[in-house]
Amino acid sequence: MQADIGDRLHVHGNVVGQPDRMGRIIEVRGEAGGPPYVVRFDDGHEGMVYPGPDCVIEPREGVSH
Repeated sequence: MQADIGDRLHVHGNVVGQPDRMGRIIEVRGEAGGPPYVVRFDDGHEGMVYPGPDCVIEPREGVSH
């Protein structure tokens, strides 16, 4: 998984009824765009994320990886 600052992290809910979470990557701490990422979620919460198989990186508009 590779990301850049400004990309969106989409975490799919993995339990019935659990909503998806979306956030903007504000810091990349791994080498060559790898995890971990510091993410500011849409609800205002910030945290360090090691994305799992339930996560998708969505490039910021106008950029492709």
